[in-house]
Amino acid sequence: METLEGAGFRVTSARDGRAAVDVAAADPPDLVTLDLTLPHMDGIEVCRRIRETSDCYIVIVSARSDEVDKLIGLEVGADDFVLKPFSPRELRARVAALFRRPRSAMGGEEAGSAPHVPSPSRPADEPTTISCGAGLVINSARREVQIDGTIVELTRIEYDVLEYLATHLSRVCTREEMVLSIWSSALTHDHHLVDVHVANLRGKLRRHSDATWIHTIRGIGYRMDREDQPQDRRAGGGPYLVARIDSEDWARGLDF
Repeated sequence: METLEGAGFRVTSARDGRAAVDVAAADPPDLVTLDLTLPHMDGIEVCRRIRETSDCYIVIVSARSDEVDKLIGLEVGADDFVLKPFSPRELRARVAALFRRPRSAMGGEEAGSAPHVPSPSRPADEPTTISCGAGLVINSARREVQIDGTIVELTRIEYDVLEYLATHLSRVCTREEMVLSIWSSALTHDHHLVDVHVANLRGKLRRHSDATWIHTIRGIGYRMDREDQPQDRRAGGGPYLVARIDSEDWARGLDF
């Protein structure tokens, strides 16, 4: 609490999981730090319930080092996972990295009224619409994704991952560079952050189309191609093969 207050936040605490959900509903927060081990309702369920109604940043802070806990937390909507013990400096760096990403427009604002905040991966003078083929269009000014005119609902990080890959079409993006751009330099070892969010992103795109835009480059990272162009090149040149994985559940079990 002292770390966040020292960073200028007004901090409200909750005594247990149920109280945390009630407090977040009564006084919508900009940031939630959440332990997994809480009375009455565990941190995973608290995260899921807060995420149903809020687009605030959620950071799970826990001494539980099992990777399964981290992956489940990210899947239910957490933006980051900090393992105890940690230094105040690390927590502040992670929170600062989250707040460098533009927030979605608030529900009460009219469409188009939110100010445009250029993405760090995209210069301000470049076009704000990216066409990725097969009906997929990304509008970076509105932070909006459509497939054949239908809006695809993405979390803040899922959008950031998609936009980063789309601004580097047909180029292999390493997990490390994606973490550096989307999160912060403090997280370069957390490559599974990328894998979890890419898996969730693929699942949401697949609900709207059978097209495959994002490809796994095993041991390296990911590459996004226009679906309507021949997939016959990559950064650095040379022939290669692309293996498409149709089962997302099976893909999640791979140790990349």
